[in-house]
Amino acid sequence: MGDSSAKKSPGPGGISSPDLPSGGVNIYYNYSNCQINNVGHIENANFGDVRVDHDDTRRGGSDPLKTAAEGQGVSGSELDAILTPISDASYTRNRKISPPDSDCFPGTREGVIQGITDWVDSPVLFNPDTPHVFWTHGYVGCGKSSVSQAVSQRYGGKGRLLGSFFFYRNSGDRSRMVRFAVTLASQMMAAVPATKPFYKTAVEADPTLLTRGTSLSTQMERLVYQPFNAAVKRGLILKTLFQGPFLVVVDGLDECEDKLEVKEFIEHLLDFFKRHPSTPLRFFITSRVERHIEECLNVAGVRLDDLVAHGSDDDILTFLETSFRQRVEKDRVLAAEVQSNGIGQWPTRDDLKTLVHHIGGSFIFASALFKYIVEPSEDGLTPTTRLPLALDMNPGLDGLYTFTLARSQRLHHFSNVISTLALLFQPLSITAITELLGLRTFEVLHILVNLQAIVHIPGTDERPVTFCHTSLRDFLTTESRSGRFFAPPSHHLYLSYRCSLVQDEPESEKAATLYGRGNCGNHFEKFARLPPYLQGSFLETVDALYALILARSQSLVHFFDVLWTVALLFEPLPISGIAQLLGLQASAVSGVLSSLQVIIYISSDTSLVSFRHPSLYDYLTTESRSECFFAPPSFHRHLFYCCLALRDEQQTETAATVYSIVHHTKHFSFFSTSEQEQLAASPSLQILDAFYTPALSKAQHLPHFSAIISTIASLIVPLSIAGVAELLSIDPSEVVQVLVNIQAIINSPGNNDLPVTMCHKSLRDFLTTESRSGPFFISPSYQLQMSYYCFILKLEHLLNKTQTTSPATQYSVQHCRDHWMKYPYSTSGQSLFLELGQLSHLPNQTLSYHLFSFTRAFFTLNWGDMHRPISQQAFGDFTRCAEFLALALECDPTEAELQDSWLYTSFSVLGMNMHTYGTHRFKVRQEQATALQRIVDRMSTAMRAKCPNLSGVQRPIDNDMFVLDKRIGLWTPMDSYHVRFFVHLPS
Repeated sequence: MGDSSAKKSPGPGGISSPDLPSGGVNIYYNYSNCQINNVGHIENANFGDVRVDHDDTRRGGSDPLKTAAEGQGVSGSELDAILTPISDASYTRNRKISPPDSDCFPGTREGVIQGITDWVDSPVLFNPDTPHVFWTHGYVGCGKSSVSQAVSQRYGGKGRLLGSFFFYRNSGDRSRMVRFAVTLASQMMAAVPATKPFYKTAVEADPTLLTRGTSLSTQMERLVYQPFNAAVKRGLILKTLFQGPFLVVVDGLDECEDKLEVKEFIEHLLDFFKRHPSTPLRFFITSRVERHIEECLNVAGVRLDDLVAHGSDDDILTFLETSFRQRVEKDRVLAAEVQSNGIGQWPTRDDLKTLVHHIGGSFIFASALFKYIVEPSEDGLTPTTRLPLALDMNPGLDGLYTFTLARSQRLHHFSNVISTLALLFQPLSITAITELLGLRTFEVLHILVNLQAIVHIPGTDERPVTFCHTSLRDFLTTESRSGRFFAPPSHHLYLSYRCSLVQDEPESEKAATLYGRGNCGNHFEKFARLPPYLQGSFLETVDALYALILARSQSLVHFFDVLWTVALLFEPLPISGIAQLLGLQASAVSGVLSSLQVIIYISSDTSLVSFRHPSLYDYLTTESRSECFFAPPSFHRHLFYCCLALRDEQQTETAATVYSIVHHTKHFSFFSTSEQEQLAASPSLQILDAFYTPALSKAQHLPHFSAIISTIASLIVPLSIAGVAELLSIDPSEVVQVLVNIQAIINSPGNNDLPVTMCHKSLRDFLTTESRSGPFFISPSYQLQMSYYCFILKLEHLLNKTQTTSPATQYSVQHCRDHWMKYPYSTSGQSLFLELGQLSHLPNQTLSYHLFSFTRAFFTLNWGDMHRPISQQAFGDFTRCAEFLALALECDPTEAELQDSWLYTSFSVLGMNMHTYGTHRFKVRQEQATALQRIVDRMSTAMRAKCPNLSGVQRPIDNDMFVLDKRIGLWTPMDSYHVRFFVHLPS
């Protein structure tokens, strides 16, 4: 570090640095690797992860700005010291150590610069419509900083440059707004000394203007705009103004980290010129098209210019012609070689045009290509032998690519970013690359800025990043040429994984999400087709990819059945074959496989289903890797029983039946020896029964076993464990307890929210055939119980009028009537009342039970031939039906008005619907009419107790006739109470 007693050297601003050792500090800018050996003033500069802050509260020293603010005034001699401007931010900086080192090559960009000059020189008073602000934008490397440098030099020489500020990313305060205003103010006072008294007055009146707590807009207004305007109004710079307005140049505004302050600066700038349109001042700004800048500058009152739109091929040709000519003139060896070869003009005009074509409009690429051709390098080639390589481009520029890529190779994520650019199926923007790879924008930009000689970095983060020439992709994907920069094709696997991650955003239109959805499978297929020796070490990445994709689909019905079947089949089957083997609908199998199409291949010719890569089989059959997705060997038993059930069915030959005949013995081999001996002696159907009976017997002693297994078998659409428990009004743990014991025949997911399904449709056949299942037989009348379970949840939903519903409630609303329709129609009224009576022991709300009994009895008693004779017994059944309605009214616990209750809900909504028409008519005896009238009176009393203003007078029962009108499709229980139903007189 040197002798600590050595003399302290002044910094670039003339301010001594007593805290710095005499040896200086070596600083490397991140992008340019330019070394600075002496630092005179450090403030908010980045040294890796360490920030040196000027705030005295952090380092215990004094802050001259704060000292000035606390004092009574500021003397002229103190003014410069207090300002602490950034000395290397202007156009006069040493560009070798303070990038960007840019300038327009003589004879180039003349049209662009002339357009800017015409705008600057137009008098404000005579051109009121000319905007005060000019914004030039374009991608990195298109020459924006060169234009800014040339314009600054031109007006600096004329004495009309009020100030210039060249932002540069990751370079301390040059990449921030914190000292932007004071730096411009310092330059303004140097360029226009007449502004200094007004500046001094402003600071003496309010010393806090120089502190960091003052807003940027206030600083610009009080320290720059007002002093300049005051000098103009006093006529102190009249002579200079005769030449035209003054100019401020702001270059690389997009490289400023303080985006909010950038917006504040622009908005305040435009507002100032609206308030002071006659101010003889212009602002020339350059940047990439970033959103926060474009939103402010792409407005009326700003002149816009896309630098890329100015065709630069002629300028690049001029640059190359002049550069090569000057090189030959200065390099005696090169001149002698050219002369001895009798080449004449070197390069030839045609060669130069070919180079221009390859360059594609990028000045940075043109400069890099020129240096590659003429400057010495380790390959030992001379410029005349390297030119043909450049003309060929592929592989002629390998040296240039290697040299340029080496500038970024030590940066974090370099290999990831450059391999991604090489292997993408379509160019992506910086924003999309950032989202796809899970990086931060500055990390990607940090890498790309060093590569701008060979990579086009667009003017906005939303436009695609492209290579300057397609030969770069060829270079990166050819290991023998690119070496350590090789983009391995196995990187496609990582890109597939990243695509799978980003495509999860629902309804997102982000470029990365759209790319992921469209190309996840393409990247995986590229990886899967690689020969094993090129796939590299991929287990960690492929396992993460498989887990991610499988987890996304595991909630699908029959997911594990389908996945494990594909994994354990001894030969591929088509979708229809898998569906037939498992006893499922083809649409269910297709739904699962479609969600896994990234990793599962379905042949377009044969529809055979297979894994895209053998690693998926290894993953699924290795429990330590796949965990919950592990395909257990015991699943072969399930496939054996599926083969057995299918093999014995009398049907035409299909892929599934052929598979069952050929391969059932292979699945059979996974049984133990004793099991194989026992099963081999039995017919197929007996084998299935012998399998199902003991499996069920393991759980039949458990609470609710019969209800749980009967419900799962009777469900129209599978429900989860939580759904089955809610439907049966029991605890989910009781369902789990049963399913754990019968998991050999019931698919019981580990997640309570995933559907419970039977392993094979033959189980349902077994359970619904009494001669086979015996004590496990599910009677058709169980559909009445299923309808009742659904009715309880459905009525609760109707009464509570809830917007959100559980899956069990949704199922009940949709399928309550379906289960009722499965109940045998031939059931007599007496049998129905007997079965309804058996429901009373089930979990129920009294209202639910009576209302369910009423609607079901009403339905049954009115179903069938409308001209069938009605017996006296039938009239008694109608009376009992009416009593259920009376009981429901009497026990209704709700406080709402009856008009808002179930009484006015149609039968179809309650789960019953009829479309028959007609009238039943039969004689009644006096005592029957009296009994029915008492029930009607009970209804009336119950309703009036709740709703005293209820309208409607009941007509008396005719002693001779009772009429039942069957036009009841949209009736409500209230309609049945009225005359038309139970006590309707004949017309």
